[in-house]
Amino acid sequence: MEELAEAAGIPVRTLRFYRERRLLPPPRRDGRIAWYSDSHLARLRTIAALLERGHTLGGIAELITAWENGRTLGGVAELLGLDETLAAPWSDETPVVLTPQELADYFGDDVSPENLTTALEIGYIAVDGENALHTSRRLLDVSAALVREGVPLAAVLAAGREVRGHVDAIAELFTQVVKTHVLGPPDDLPPEHVQRVSDTMQRLRPLAKDIVDAEMSLAMERRVRTEIDTWLRRQAAVTGADRGDPHQETGERQAPRERPA
Repeated sequence: MEELAEAAGIPVRTLRFYRERRLLPPPRRDGRIAWYSDSHLARLRTIAALLERGHTLGGIAELITAWENGRTLGGVAELLGLDETLAAPWSDETPVVLTPQELADYFGDDVSPENLTTALEIGYIAVDGENALHTSRRLLDVSAALVREGVPLAAVLAAGREVRGHVDAIAELFTQVVKTHVLGPPDDLPPEHVQRVSDTMQRLRPLAKDIVDAEMSLAMERRVRTEIDTWLRRQAAVTGADRGDPHQETGERQAPRERPA
């Protein structure tokens, strides 16, 4: 207990008080020795963070009880007066269960151990018994369409890994904006503010998607236009070189010079 209190930066008496209030799970007993783990330290840090935000110990105990009883995010949101608004999923993607044959029907010879390993690492697929569970019907269809257009599946997965990193950064940016300007501190929310947060979160779901879709469309327009212009200039240069001098093709000749007398 002394070592745990020192690691958490709190007095031993405070740790004992948390134990008495059941804010901290009991340690593992080995005879007369009580062993605390990293999970106990993480719980103490969570309690400290909630106290810093203005929560009372009673409120923290209620939140922890809700979590331990399986209410998780929905239960915590309910305790804060937000029902399940904040816990509702932002994604409406539909998972797809694929047999090995169905996976081969989508990607043919590109279904290799290397590509399957990459897809597992990215999180596109998961093992479901003898089958594969793809996380998104839309991503599955888009990936298969790109492969049919001649893009190797390995290249599709490599691009997917890059895209995942970029969209995670976008999500983090948008989340911080919402956290700062919409949610605010979670302590002592008046009823009218709680309802405003709930209503705002409902409106933000389509707005976030619209922002990303609009910016992606504009970015693709800029990049594709640049690439097409470059390709057309190169094509014109190659075509002109193959045809040679246009004056020679039309049969035009220069007039012969007069010889000096």
